[in-house]
Amino acid sequence: MASRNHGKVSIRPLKAEELDAMRKLWKAAGLPYKPRGRDRLRNLERQRCSFPSYFLGAFKGGRLIGVSLITDDGRKGWINRLAVRRENRREGVGSLLVRRSEAILRRKGLNLLCAHIETDNQASVAFFEKLGYSIETDILYLTKRDVKSY
Repeated sequence: MASRNHGKVSIRPLKAEELDAMRKLWKAAGLPYKPRGRDRLRNLERQRCSFPSYFLGAFKGGRLIGVSLITDDGRKGWINRLAVRRENRREGVGSLLVRRSEAILRRKGLNLLCAHIETDNQASVAFFEKLGYSIETDILYLTKRDVKSY
């Protein structure tokens, strides 16, 4: 059974100077990211300036242990880039981040909440299913990318 020792965890929006720590956490957590593309520091800084409350950090003892990036398209809210340090998993940190992300999106009036998960990340699929999310098989995700930026 998972430990729920999250009494000392605080969740708050990340500061601009914490974005590099967020990228390092992604790497430490094994989350694939594009440091020369969409996850380039200046791209993240620009996005954070527009939506500061959408960059959430979980802190324990002053140390960044988890992050969640959220976005919306005006109709749907998206939880993206959820990551928790390996040594802090199964402490309820991910659930705290998801609940806070959902609350922010619902305050904006969004009732359809979604998560982006890579198909081979079955642990994350199971995690989100446990939180009430379901897999949609009738929707395809298509992209058109500028190869140089991704």
